[in-house]
Amino acid sequence: MSEGFGLVVRFSLRDQESATAFDELCATTLEGIKSAEPGTLAYVVHVPVGEPLVRVFYELYADRAAFDVHEAQPHTKRFLAQRDRHLADVEVTFLDVIGGKGAGRR
Repeated sequence: MSEGFGLVVRFSLRDQESATAFDELCATTLEGIKSAEPGTLAYVVHVPVGEPLVRVFYELYADRAAFDVHEAQPHTKRFLAQRDRHLADVEVTFLDVIGGKGAGRR
C-alpha cells in the first residue's frame, strides 16, 4: 500500500517552563493545521503516561506531497523556528503505511 505517509516525533523538553511554552506553541500551530491542511489526515500531540516532560506527535498525511505542503506552511515554519529553545532532545521516525484502519481506509 503506497497510500499515506506518516511520522512519529518524540520531543524531550528542558523543564516544566519549557513544556508550558512548547504546549502553547503547539496549540497555535494546530490551529493553522486544522484550517489550512486538508492533506493532513492526523496530527495528534500526546503526553506519555509518567513522562511529563515528553511530547509525542503522531502525524499522518495523504501522501509525501501533503507532508511537503505541511512543511511549507507559515505556521509550521514558525513552529520549527521556535521549538528548539524548549528542547533537550528530538527523535523523528518516518513511517510508510502498509495497512490499518483509519479515516477513509477500509
